[in-house]
Amino acid sequence: MTSAVSLRKVTMPTAAQICRDIQLEPDALRCLADDLAPAAFLRNLIELKLFPDAVRFLARALPKREATWWACISARSVVGPETKPEVVKALEAAELWVFKPTEPNRRLANSAAHEASFENPAAWAAMAAFWSDGSMAPENAPAVPPADNLTGKAAAGAVMLAAVLTLPEKSQEKYQFFLEQGIDIANGGNGRVWQAA
Repeated sequence: MTSAVSLRKVTMPTAAQICRDIQLEPDALRCLADDLAPAAFLRNLIELKLFPDAVRFLARALPKREATWWACISARSVVGPETKPEVVKALEAAELWVFKPTEPNRRLANSAAHEASFENPAAWAAMAAFWSDGSMAPENAPAVPPADNLTGKAAAGAVMLAAVLTLPEKSQEKYQFFLEQGIDIANGGNGRVWQAA
């Protein structure tokens, strides 16, 4: 995978700035230099096959709406005919917020996520939407803004869960494919890249 040559939508100039509030494994931290560009750091993580760290990093680096969309398309890959309706509803709520990021849609994503429980990528995609802005408190309560890194954490959780939920023996290939999608999104694409057969 060599497409991580640029990440146009990533606004922070260095990988170190992005990594301040995410947890990475020691092997990933060893790749981090103070002035390393985000694309170069991501490329290093992918080349070393540190895929969960690469997912955590890219989910945090992306703007919140793009990170949530990445979570959505990863979650969508594990939806099938047997998927519970509440899980589909959570994914649809997350997608609705991406397409129309209004406060009612953000709140809808939260309630849909809780109805779906949190053992599926769709619920985490919906939480990525909910934690993007606004308040985590009930509507009539004093505002409790979410920490800035929560959307990235939820999006990373969705992508990583989608990689291992079905056919865990193929998780490495799925991680690589999801990272290709995330990189496409980071460069202004819709993330719908073709998976090699």
